[in-house]
Amino acid sequence: MKTKIGGKTCYIYDCGSSDMLLIQPVDDHDIEVLDSEVAEIARLAGGRGFTLAAFKVDDWNADLSPWEAPPVFGSEGFAGGAAETLKYVTEQLIPELTGVTSSKGTTDGLRAALPEDTKIYIGGYSLAGFFALWAAYQTDLFRGAAAASPSVWFPGWVGYAESNAIKADKVYLSLGDKEEKTRNPVMRTVGDCIRRQLEILQADPACEECTLEMNQGNHFKEPGIRTAKGFAWLIKEK
Repeated sequence: MKTKIGGKTCYIYDCGSSDMLLIQPVDDHDIEVLDSEVAEIARLAGGRGFTLAAFKVDDWNADLSPWEAPPVFGSEGFAGGAAETLKYVTEQLIPELTGVTSSKGTTDGLRAALPEDTKIYIGGYSLAGFFALWAAYQTDLFRGAAAASPSVWFPGWVGYAESNAIKADKVYLSLGDKEEKTRNPVMRTVGDCIRRQLEILQADPACEECTLEMNQGNHFKEPGIRTAKGFAWLIKEK
């Protein structure tokens, strides 16, 4: 179902459960493969029901970056608008989907107000996957984060992760095995950065479970399938 929530275009997929909510920021390319992504989540999750809510991001570099940073490729830098995007997710999108708001006006209060069996996960691909990982450091509202080929090369990120504790129980990381083989001096650090991210999570007592999956190919190969793998890993009953 395509709809508007809080002024943003959203795509809602009801796959048999309202207490398992998956949140995903998307761009036009992601929207093209959402149907197949959802079908793959359902296949990999072994019948586990879920609802996926994907919302269209207006300005990818601006809306998903946690702080300002200069251009890494091309001429467009990063505006650091992730906090506003997370505010939209927690104060408009999730309350609209669940019918629950927090009287305390905080994301932690929202989690407490939700039914106990409600589980909310956040995930995405590329910069959206990076946003999902960052969001899991901001609030305990998300039980897990699926960061598929995330932009962990982002300037200052590794230091931030080393200095802060994750607030999600589970984190899925993935990367294409050719992604670090690039001429761009910043982006070719992605392999070292994501391996360091895994080490940080493994040492963090707040993170109950984490994994890093390596996929074949470069950054542009099968983004929908890679994102589906992450969400399915989070929700599949072990």
